[in-house]
Amino acid sequence: MRAATLAPAAWFLVDMLRRLLLITALAALFSQLVHADAPAAQPPSSVLRAMQRHGVPSSSVSIFVRDVAARQTLVELHPEQPRSPASTIKVLTTFAALDMLGPGYTWKTRAFANGELRKGVLEGDLVLVGGGDPYMTTERWWTFVRNLRARGVEHITGDVVLDNTFFAPDETDRGAFDGQIFRSYNVLPDALMVNFQTTRFTILAAPLEERPQIVLFPQPENLKVQNRLRLGPGECRGYNRGVSFHMPDPQDPDTVAVSGVFPASCGSYSISRAVGSAPSYAYGTFRSLWSEAGGRIDGRMRLNAADGKLRMLYEHESLLLPEIIRLVNKHSNNVMARHLLLTLGAERYGAPGTIENGRTAVRAWLAERNIPMPGFVLDNGSGLSRTERVTARGMGELLDAAWRSPFMPEFAASLPLSAVDGTLRERFDGPGMQGRIRLKTGRIDDVSGLAGYIHASSGATYVVVILINHPGAHLGVGEAIQSELVKWVFAK
Repeated sequence: MRAATLAPAAWFLVDMLRRLLLITALAALFSQLVHADAPAAQPPSSVLRAMQRHGVPSSSVSIFVRDVAARQTLVELHPEQPRSPASTIKVLTTFAALDMLGPGYTWKTRAFANGELRKGVLEGDLVLVGGGDPYMTTERWWTFVRNLRARGVEHITGDVVLDNTFFAPDETDRGAFDGQIFRSYNVLPDALMVNFQTTRFTILAAPLEERPQIVLFPQPENLKVQNRLRLGPGECRGYNRGVSFHMPDPQDPDTVAVSGVFPASCGSYSISRAVGSAPSYAYGTFRSLWSEAGGRIDGRMRLNAADGKLRMLYEHESLLLPEIIRLVNKHSNNVMARHLLLTLGAERYGAPGTIENGRTAVRAWLAERNIPMPGFVLDNGSGLSRTERVTARGMGELLDAAWRSPFMPEFAASLPLSAVDGTLRERFDGPGMQGRIRLKTGRIDDVSGLAGYIHASSGATYVVVILINHPGAHLGVGEAIQSELVKWVFAK
């Protein structure tokens, strides 16, 4: 009798449980449908038309666009195809450095005494130890010299010993990429690099003189310039105003010949060129600035690793890492990016920093952060490479991770701003676009790319990557296609 009276209640409970389970399952399914990443669309018609107009097939283009809040991918085109990224690879190098080293990281350049210092006279050698500072400009080198003088050093009776062993020596030919050995973008990294090894040559037409005058800044004391210029007639125009540079003796990098016919109508013309070797440039500019500061050096330059029997006189800190990556990304500085990669290797695996242990450090970091990078090939981290490869999706996943990082403000602030600064100063100045687009540019022969963030007119933020590998892509064709994609995303 009791079982019979409980049966309806039991069936009622079973039925309610079934209903509850069904509602839960439906709710879960609805949630999956709402939050699922819908299949990404093909590029908008305006982008496809631009590709067709410029004769660029879709097989040469990779695109990845994702809404960072909804985690929804809007557009994909060949997202898994490894392509040459050119300088867009700097977003990886700079974010890896920021995440691995932290925003408080600095490089240190140190001066040591190898001998007694008495009444301003260092009776022995001065040892300068480079810590890999990527931005030791002439002005900062001048500050280094002045602060060292303020420690009471005036006369150095011995040599100036340079220790650049924090980085392994780079035996690469400086002109290997394109043969332009005097271009600053080809300068090789060095742990005691000064002013990117670059001097400004100002050519002055002097009508009463047989040759134009050449004024250097900064002027390394050991740099010898052979003035083979002649004054000529005609308008002030032409490639480099007719001025050319070469080394008369490849075994003597400290001698530079300046040749050509310089139009007298130019009056003056300035051009910056990388000269000498990194150690000789650091030494030559140090001697010049030391003399200007009233100091004296009896000895010469020597390269040698510092030992443990030295007394530190002065330690000079670099700019903070967020300031460094801002310079790297805004102005697409190659040698600074290469310094970052070498520093990552040295900090993770010990000095000297090498390209290989820098690459290994980045690969390990990607694995630790679970950032997928299929088809990834890292060369020197600057994009000045024919072998570096990355996929649009891989770059997009990296940018998505950076957006969710606690260091996102520092990283995002390093990217060029549309119609404001850096390599985007003259781009994307349409209504409402100024300052709302943060994209790293990349361009080498037959390669053009963009990677970064667009804060759309709707208020949504999108990760955007477009990589174009096609003959002539660097000659404006790539920018035309990119502009259509950026305008479309901005209007979302």
